[in-house]
Amino acid sequence: MSIGSNTPEDEPPFTDDAPRADGPSVGTALRQARVAAGLSVADVSDATRIRLAMVHAIEEDDFSSCGGDVYARGHIRNLAKAVHLDPAPLIARFDAEHGGRPAPTPAAPLFEAERIRPERRGPNWTAAMVAAIVVVIGFVGFTAIKSQTGGDTDTQAVEGNASPSATKSAAPTPKTGQSATPKSDPSDSAIAAAPQDKVTVRVTAPNGRSWISAKDHNGRMLFDGLLNKGESKTFQDSTKINLILGDAGAIELYVNGKKIDDDFRPGAVERLTYTKGDPEVG
Repeated sequence: MSIGSNTPEDEPPFTDDAPRADGPSVGTALRQARVAAGLSVADVSDATRIRLAMVHAIEEDDFSSCGGDVYARGHIRNLAKAVHLDPAPLIARFDAEHGGRPAPTPAAPLFEAERIRPERRGPNWTAAMVAAIVVVIGFVGFTAIKSQTGGDTDTQAVEGNASPSATKSAAPTPKTGQSATPKSDPSDSAIAAAPQDKVTVRVTAPNGRSWISAKDHNGRMLFDGLLNKGESKTFQDSTKINLILGDAGAIELYVNGKKIDDDFRPGAVERLTYTKGDPEVG
């Protein structure tokens, strides 16, 4: 890290730092502390691994490029530590100016059915006993009738007079290469598991945790929060699902029963839209 005066290349245009009645803003406080510490924007960027453009934007109180409030709080905390400020008051001010920390959003009621399991029932012994009795009675009756009519002798006589050609035709040889039961493609069965009249998106985090946001076609928020490693969420809508992935490299997506094999980079923020039919990134 180099310590020295700021250069024109890494400083934003002149901004009004006049004191506010309720104290400096988050970005102003960070910039003033950086200047007082004799650090340039490049110094702070190197120390925190936050891009130069994003440091400039945060010092101008522009948090739109942070990828959401969760990541904005993390950037504020890292920048405050780099310029020797207590991050707690700055994060509290950020929450006050941006509506506070959002309460955890429960999954849409549509997916409560996933946790419902059918009640397991024991075997119906009464029906089994009745069926067994019926089979025994039928076997006894058939044996008695057969012994009275001499069915065994007649059967042997017919079998003795049967021609070899008739015997061969009665048992045709199955053709080679034909299978009695057609095999289904595993990918087709996976697609069939998802409703054809809806778009179904399943988000899993096998490689680490990531912040995700999911909305339906009306813009209604289905989920907004952290998905920890090993957790998964399923979203469904009649038209489309809009996703924002904070760390796309940690996420695996299954859309309408198919896995999406996009090469997401670790730490990359991805904005995606999925609709019915074959999975296509919108």
